[in-house]
Amino acid sequence: MQPLRVYSVVPKLPVKLNALWELAYNLLFAWNDDIASLFAQVDRKLWRDCSGNPVGFLNRLPQKTLESLADDEFFVERVGDLRQTLATYLSRKTTSIPFPDRDGQPVVAYFSLEYGISACLPVYSGGLGILAGDHLKSASDLCVPLVGIGLAYQQGYFRQYLTADGWQQERYPIYDFEQMPLQQCKDAAGERILIHVDLRGERVYSQIWKAQVGRVALYLLDTNVVENQPGSRQLTNRLYGGDLETRVRQEYLLGIGGIRALEALSLKPKVIHMNEGHSAFAGLERIANFMDKYRLSFEAAMELVASSSIFTTHTPVPAGNDRFPPDLIQLYFEDYAKRLGLAFKVLLALGREDPRNDSEHFCMPVLALKLSRFNNGVSLLHGVVSRRMWNRVWNQYPVEDVPIGAITNGVHVPTWVAQDMAALYDRYFGANWREDPDTNRVFAQTHLISDAELWRTHERLRERLVGYVRERLREQLLARGAKRKELQAAEEVLDPQALTIGFARRFATYKRANLLLSDKERLLKILSDSTRPVQFVFAGKAHPHDNEGKKIIQELVQLCNSPQCRFNMVFLEDYDMEIASYLVQGVDVWLNTPRRPLEACGTSGMKAMCNGVLNYSTLDGWWAEAWKPDNSVGWAIGQGEEYEDGGYQDFVESQTLYNILENEIIPTFYDRGHHGSLPRNWIRKMKDSIAELAPLYNSHRMVEDYARIAYVPALENYNRLTRDDCAAAKDLASWRMDMMTKWGNLDIRNIRADEPDQLHVGDAVRVRAEVHLNGIRPQDVEVQIYAGRLDYEGKFAQRETVNMRPVENMDDAWTVYVGEVQPAEAGRFGFTVRILPHHPLLLDSHSLGLIRWAAA
Repeated sequence: MQPLRVYSVVPKLPVKLNALWELAYNLLFAWNDDIASLFAQVDRKLWRDCSGNPVGFLNRLPQKTLESLADDEFFVERVGDLRQTLATYLSRKTTSIPFPDRDGQPVVAYFSLEYGISACLPVYSGGLGILAGDHLKSASDLCVPLVGIGLAYQQGYFRQYLTADGWQQERYPIYDFEQMPLQQCKDAAGERILIHVDLRGERVYSQIWKAQVGRVALYLLDTNVVENQPGSRQLTNRLYGGDLETRVRQEYLLGIGGIRALEALSLKPKVIHMNEGHSAFAGLERIANFMDKYRLSFEAAMELVASSSIFTTHTPVPAGNDRFPPDLIQLYFEDYAKRLGLAFKVLLALGREDPRNDSEHFCMPVLALKLSRFNNGVSLLHGVVSRRMWNRVWNQYPVEDVPIGAITNGVHVPTWVAQDMAALYDRYFGANWREDPDTNRVFAQTHLISDAELWRTHERLRERLVGYVRERLREQLLARGAKRKELQAAEEVLDPQALTIGFARRFATYKRANLLLSDKERLLKILSDSTRPVQFVFAGKAHPHDNEGKKIIQELVQLCNSPQCRFNMVFLEDYDMEIASYLVQGVDVWLNTPRRPLEACGTSGMKAMCNGVLNYSTLDGWWAEAWKPDNSVGWAIGQGEEYEDGGYQDFVESQTLYNILENEIIPTFYDRGHHGSLPRNWIRKMKDSIAELAPLYNSHRMVEDYARIAYVPALENYNRLTRDDCAAAKDLASWRMDMMTKWGNLDIRNIRADEPDQLHVGDAVRVRAEVHLNGIRPQDVEVQIYAGRLDYEGKFAQRETVNMRPVENMDDAWTVYVGEVQPAEAGRFGFTVRILPHHPLLLDSHSLGLIRWAAA
């Protein structure tokens, strides 16, 4: 039986409390402790049952409770004060990065398949989503004119529970968006705003939900509407659920539907940022729109799109990137190619590393790389890995010249720092540290904090973690029907005074959660030392189809449940943002053991760092650039070696893990000085870690880097290329086609250089070369000396480039170029000559993939 009418019933808030709705529907509560505390203090149990969701919380509060609160003058006054706090926050518009030609519209549209903003908005799975959430929060704090686009998942990502023998199982609760801090987008007449995409001839509709993240709006597309067929209504059911075709459909909706949603909302950002390759189809939709709007050719529209797009890759292994069979792409894009005026084969080539390989799958990151002039990895090491991984896209270039840079991730400190630690920062840094973009000045004051005060604060957080672990463990056991004896034992796990090591992340095999288990006898010896007790807390999920990851969880859980370990090793089920917060705030050491170089960044360690927790990790991801050789900010497992034999690497690094743990970490923690009270050396490391690393590895710095390196230049490019009816875009496209036509007949000959009897460091070597330009103007190329130190194989170990200048036109259409290069250090030194295209509007000469090297 179906109802004839459906109503949304909401509590009747007393007038004095109406501002609670404003506070509940702005996700500022996710990083403003005062707002969250206002709700929590009304009914702590209900607040936790609602996963910190103020909308669901208010809807479940009894009417009598609301009326009682309205009579509480102190509570009403707090509501008014916090409403003013919110209003003051929202009223500020200035940003530390000036954006030219602001017109009240968002400048940047940020696309991501997942967002981790709060535990009460479960549209995230792990690090990628948490990073996206932190990006929005810092954009809000810094007043960066940005809007987010994503999908609204009715069942989110799976929730984890374990069987009695430790095997991971998955469940998918159904969420009610009307009970979340989401508001449905409606038009001026009060009707739902619907957009549609065509999927294999079927028109699929989507409604739009808005989440207000401080000053930034996040729009989420939802296909669960009556206008759709049953199968399409389920398209946005689950994050990373379903088969390859489901993924294509979701990414079609995210990219193409996301652009259409912006249009339906009358939002006109000029720049897009694709967070991972999932949203790369957005570039195709922008091209189609620009072709229609400005009457551009595909080539001109593509130049405009690429010059105003940013792509961030997060995946350091080829297998981890979305690749689709050509016949599957054909089902969804054959007609779309006609809209772009392309043969379908040409569209397929945009997503292939080798455009001529008809059997190669269509790769989303390759499409994103080709549709963006701003490409970056998420740590310095990941930038290097990405240049190697995608070298085939620019196969004529040395790896160093592949146009993929690096902007290292950061974390949103106000979200992840504990309330107790934030209060400490308030006293020593001033109350504005949360929004202050000058993080260097802020965290330089860390050494002013009293040792005793910092340590007592940290000890309270460890005690809070222990209490939380006991409570969660008891809940896990109750859900499994545990006996009273097991429940009583749960009340005794962990020691609030013991050295506590945390390990929590996705249980992919390369993260090696079982590295610590490689020598169980040695591990048990550490755990059995009653004079210097050590304990471990684990959490994390394996992908539902990753049985190897599930086996690692099972092995770990069974060890935790063994008689030798049950009181000092714990595995917490259903890892989420709430568990993460307690862990990164309360442990003493954050352990991370990925197999280098497979960790793109690893931001969990940054969250721990800003709470004074010390990192102990392999030199991968962010830790490869953050760690100091004197161990002043934490410890490293190995020296950054990379092995061909993974088994041998695991053995070597497991031994190093134990050695440093036994000989450095445990002794330093329990070295309590003359009076046996404070671990002074440990506290010094805590302070050094915060002071030196927090200014670098926070999302305020990260977003400022994106704004300075990518957003503002991309906006300027867009403005230049669209002036005068897109004359510059048309000119750039025409120039590019001319280059492509003539490039193959460029040539270099008669290269001559000084040949002194002895060459000293700093001596100039004069190089002369004759270049045939095939009708290309000299100003349209850069002729360069490519020089540097050589390795033992005679290959360039280092390189620099020096532009040569034309000095003479020869009679046979050749031009003489000259230049000078200087060896910077002693050793074997060499050079060659190359030609690159050059145009004032071309952001990177390497991006076109055109190059001519001198013949050997």
